[in-house]
Amino acid sequence: MASDIDYKLDSVPATRVAAEDIDKTFRSSSIDLVSADLGGKVLGFSDQWFAEAENLINPAAPIRQPGKMVYTGAWYDGWETRRHNPQPFDWVVIRLGVASGTVEGVEVDTAFFNGNHAPFISVEGCFSQDDDQVLSWKGERGGWETILGIEEAGPSQRFGWKLNNPTQKQYTHVRLNMYPDGGIARFRLFGHAVPVFPEDTNAIFDLAAAQNGGVAVSCSDQHFGTKDNLILPGRGKNMGDGWETARSRTKGHIDWTIIRLGAAGYIQNFVVDTAHFRGNYPQQVKLQAIEWKGEPEPSADAEGWFEVAEPIKCKPDLEHPADSLIKDKPFTHVKLIIIPDGGVKRLRVFAKRAV
Repeated sequence: MASDIDYKLDSVPATRVAAEDIDKTFRSSSIDLVSADLGGKVLGFSDQWFAEAENLINPAAPIRQPGKMVYTGAWYDGWETRRHNPQPFDWVVIRLGVASGTVEGVEVDTAFFNGNHAPFISVEGCFSQDDDQVLSWKGERGGWETILGIEEAGPSQRFGWKLNNPTQKQYTHVRLNMYPDGGIARFRLFGHAVPVFPEDTNAIFDLAAAQNGGVAVSCSDQHFGTKDNLILPGRGKNMGDGWETARSRTKGHIDWTIIRLGAAGYIQNFVVDTAHFRGNYPQQVKLQAIEWKGEPEPSADAEGWFEVAEPIKCKPDLEHPADSLIKDKPFTHVKLIIIPDGGVKRLRVFAKRAV
């Protein structure tokens, strides 16, 4: 069927990633560039008769509510268009949640769409500061370039593709195409933020923020809430969009997360935020930093970690500021240690970029 599609795209070498391997393939080294929590935004679409396109970029896993009916029919947690699309494909245009980004991989999840799923998909990208111009292309070629060529999808499953050659070009917008119509629950675009740093080298800003290229690369546990939430913008909307570990039962237990900064920097101060964590915040947090030039990422017990803040006694639902103990040494990674366990909403690492 793919050979019958009139809208042709460049052939981009990509390797299929098994559903059970998608998270470990992408989550430790990249971020979801179109996540709504990061600031991704659906700008336009060809159709969303049965289910709204905005659902595509919801960071939460899709859910099912059997028997729930709405005006248009059965309720679905995803994007679903009408049958019998006369055009080659339905489409959604999304502006990335970062200034721009490079792409490593794609995930399309058709969870609970079975018989009404998307048979094939593709992804295109562009770099533009003009949303209106991008939307004016609608389903036409316009200024779109191929990120992922036409790939087969299917019913109720996560589909992942890792680009054999991550894009060197930066993108600000992407268009998800669905051939010819149907439903998709979630869309993830994994890659790296390409931030716009201040020209003033003495400017102090959050180098851990995902928009500035920060990545949460590893953690000891993320049973209730993922480490990636720590570097999102804002203070979140509830307890579910923070980092939260399982309850520990072992004396002397600690949990930790390591964040790679968007650039090496001279750290000036921190903010550890326990917003919405009221009965499950840590008793205490510690902060360490390292200048790491090796491969792969530093481990929690690597040599070279420095204590960079006094231990903080935590309180519920509160921002905890801390001054850096070392302001004249550049660091590339920060380790947040929570004692013994619990939840933290955000970590801010305010620094001057080491140029």
